[in-house]
Amino acid sequence: MTKRRMFLRMITASLLRRRSRMLIALLSIGIGATILAGLVTIYVDVPRQVGAQFRSYGANMLLLPRDGETLSSEKLSETLQAFPEDTLVGAAPYRYVRLDMTTRQQSFTAAGTDFEQITKTSPYFSIEGAYPSETRQVLVGKEIADTIGVKIGSSMELTYQPVTSSSDRTPEESRVPGASLSGSAEGFGGGMVYASAVLDSEAKIASVTVDVSTQTPEYGGRIAEDEAFLSQLTGRSLPLSLGDGIDALSGATVTSLAVIDALNQATQTTAAAQPKTANFIVTGILTTGGEEEGYLFISLDDMKMMTGEDRLDVAELSVSANVEQLETYAEEIENRHGAVQARLVKRVARSEASVLEKLTALVFLVTLVVLLLTMICVSTTMMAVVSERRREIGLRKALGASDNSIRAEFLGEGLFLGALGGVLGAVLGFVFAQVVSINVFGSSIIFQPLLLPVTVIVSMVIAAVSCLLPIKHAVAIDPAIVLKGE
Repeated sequence: MTKRRMFLRMITASLLRRRSRMLIALLSIGIGATILAGLVTIYVDVPRQVGAQFRSYGANMLLLPRDGETLSSEKLSETLQAFPEDTLVGAAPYRYVRLDMTTRQQSFTAAGTDFEQITKTSPYFSIEGAYPSETRQVLVGKEIADTIGVKIGSSMELTYQPVTSSSDRTPEESRVPGASLSGSAEGFGGGMVYASAVLDSEAKIASVTVDVSTQTPEYGGRIAEDEAFLSQLTGRSLPLSLGDGIDALSGATVTSLAVIDALNQATQTTAAAQPKTANFIVTGILTTGGEEEGYLFISLDDMKMMTGEDRLDVAELSVSANVEQLETYAEEIENRHGAVQARLVKRVARSEASVLEKLTALVFLVTLVVLLLTMICVSTTMMAVVSERRREIGLRKALGASDNSIRAEFLGEGLFLGALGGVLGAVLGFVFAQVVSINVFGSSIIFQPLLLPVTVIVSMVIAAVSCLLPIKHAVAIDPAIVLKGE
């Protein structure tokens, strides 16, 4: 029989003779390894799990056009290539304009967007009905739906009144002889009032045209055809002031003031533009508890049809990455795409980082405490074994057994228990992590292939360290004293 086989036989025989105590030590190591493996698995998978949970709180990065630049759909697609496919959860583009509902004398903010991407970047949106899936369909915010009484299936006639293109001049610089000016201001009930003027050779108002279709017909809506009111404006130099020779239309003071403000803010027109009207069918009512309830949402294709432009105001991105990675992506975008600026939604990004830090600290602390308790339990069990085997150890030493052989035997027993407990703990640890993940995060955890060898090695190290003090006591036994019966 070889020395190795003899050594293994001695260890197994010793463990079997003291099954109850060894079982306690094995359970201690197994429980410690289970918690260790489970917490390590959770710790490794926590960033993914927490990131997935935080994605439900909305976007964590914004892409905006720089001053003087335009962000188009093509430019957005090019910019998104800076993100690896597995990190970009969704990218929802938005274009905001004012649309008038002339039949209700109301004006609303409308957002053109990609509804497929909204479901990824804003999963907290609560929809009664469905998202628009075809052209000429609209998603209505609950606040608007309650105000004008529209329901799913209702028809809405919406008009886009273009903001006419103008020169780079300020309103004051635009007031030159012969200029055509155009401006807008908010009137009664939030509806927009549009006003245009042509200046004569002395830079005074030669003619005025107003669009008050969003105002109440029996009050502000009368201004467009009220010659008495409009005649007060001609022959005057801008800026105008209500009350300075100009009287408000009776019952329509707010609208009258809006016409004056629109003219005072008017700039020089360089191109004529025609309003665009289209009928939309309501497919859903949006509830978020936020400002989105005051918006209309239509597809980007419908927005292009209404405005005649392929322009985006902002793109909301949901990226599965930590703060450092997000900052790296933002820096890369700004370096490679000068027309686009990237901004982190720090409220979401920093909250995610804070939660991860706290969870990491908690996992580390619990793991440390469990390993310490495991070491104490194993060490106490092995000390009891040494006490039981004092006469055996004394006899072996009296027959010539060396201290190293004593050390090797006890250390071998500890390593064997550590390896067995580690294998058991690795399996049970994954089950433990899976249960925690499903109950806490609502999703399955990803198995880590390195979990088994790491858990076994750590368990063997813990068992070996736990045996150091018992081995010291075993080696210190004096054969003469023990064999005398003392």
